[in-house]
Amino acid sequence: MSDINKVVLAYSGGLDTSVILKWLQDTYHCEVVTFTADLGQGEELEPARAKALKFGIKPENIFIEDLREEFVRDFVFPMFRCNTIYEGEYLLGTSIARPLIAKRQIEIANATAADAVSHGATGKGNDQVRFELGYYALKPDVKVIAPWREWDLLSREKLLAYAEDAGIPVDMKHLNGGAPYSMDANLLHISFEGRHLENPSAEAEESMWRWTVSPEAAPDEAQYITLEYERGDIVAIDDKKLSPAEVLTELNRLGGKHGIGRLDLVENRFVGMKSRGCYETPGGTIMMKGHRAIESITLDREVAHLKDDLMPRYASLIYNGYWWAPERKALQVLIDHTQMGVNGWVRLKLYKGNVIVVARDSKNTLFDQNIATFDDDGGAYNQADAGGFIKLNALRMRIAANAAKKRGS
Repeated sequence: MSDINKVVLAYSGGLDTSVILKWLQDTYHCEVVTFTADLGQGEELEPARAKALKFGIKPENIFIEDLREEFVRDFVFPMFRCNTIYEGEYLLGTSIARPLIAKRQIEIANATAADAVSHGATGKGNDQVRFELGYYALKPDVKVIAPWREWDLLSREKLLAYAEDAGIPVDMKHLNGGAPYSMDANLLHISFEGRHLENPSAEAEESMWRWTVSPEAAPDEAQYITLEYERGDIVAIDDKKLSPAEVLTELNRLGGKHGIGRLDLVENRFVGMKSRGCYETPGGTIMMKGHRAIESITLDREVAHLKDDLMPRYASLIYNGYWWAPERKALQVLIDHTQMGVNGWVRLKLYKGNVIVVARDSKNTLFDQNIATFDDDGGAYNQADAGGFIKLNALRMRIAANAAKKRGS
C-alpha cells in the first residue's frame, strides 16, 4: 500500500466519509485531500472543514466548492432536455450528480499531484460504478480506493461503533439505537434508503420526508405558474429571469409546498439486485411536465417519437454511470439539436401533489389551428385525402388477410 502517497476523497463530512478519512490515514498512511461539493443539499458545509482539520488535513488540502450552477446548467438541464426517466418513474437525482463529483475530483487530483481518488459508495450500490467509470474516463491511470470493498465495516451499526471509537460526531441517531437512513441530497432531489425501507411491504414513515408536505396537507387552493423556455431550458418563472440553480431552487419550493414529487420505488440496480428507495423531486417533477408540454407544440412528430425511443437508453446510460462515455455524448448532440426550436411558455397548475398543464404557446409552434379545427377550415385540409392514406397503410394487412383466407386459415 506504500505506492499511495496522496488521495483525493469525496468528503461530505457525514458518517461514512468521516470514517473513511480516518481509515485512509490508518490503513494507507497517506496524505488525504478532501473535496466537498455544494450541490444544493441544503446543509452547512463548513463543519466538514472543521472535521477535516480535526483529523490533521492541511488547510490547503481542503476543497469546499459551490457547484450548484454548474450542476444544474451542465448536468440536470441537459438530462431534462431528453425527458429522462429511469424505469418509468425515477428522475435520476443521485445518478446525475456523480459525474460532476468525479470530474471535479480528478481535476483536484491533477492540481494537487495526487495519485489516487476515493469515494464512500458501498460495494452493493450503483454509485461505486458511477464514480469509478467517471474517474477512469477522465484519468485512465488513476488509482481508486473503494473502502467498502476492502474493510470489514459492512453495516451502519459497525460504522457507528467505529466513529465513536475515533471520536467522530454522529448525527441523526434514532431513539431505538438503529442506524439512520442512507440519504443523499442535491438541488434535484433527496433520496432515502435502508432501515425501515428495506421491507418493500412497509409504508414509508411520514416523518421521513424532508422537502415536501403530504398531498393531504397541501394548500386547498391551486397555484398557477408560468415557465419560459429557451432551447429546451427554463429561463424564467412568472416573468422573472433566473439562473439554472435559481430555477430549480424555486421549483423545489413551489413543489414542496404543494406536495409534489414524492416517489416510492423498487428499482433494478446495475449491479444486479433490486433496491427500494424513496425520493423527493419536487422541482424536477414540475420541470418534466413543463418540458413535455412545450415540446408538444414545437417538436416535429417523428423527432419527438425518436427522442422517446432513445430516452430509455439515455436514462440507462446515466443511471449506470456512463455520462462520460462516447455514446452518451453522441446522444446529447442529437438531443440538444432537437431543442433549438423549443422556445415559448407553459402554464401549470399545482394542486395537492399534481402538476397540471393548462396552457402553452411558442413562436415556433407547429400547431396550426386552421388545420386542426373541427369547424370549417376554409380548405386548409382536404379530408378526402385520408381515404387513400388509410388504404395505403392498410395494404400489407389486406394482403395478409387475403392470403390467410386463400389458405383457409
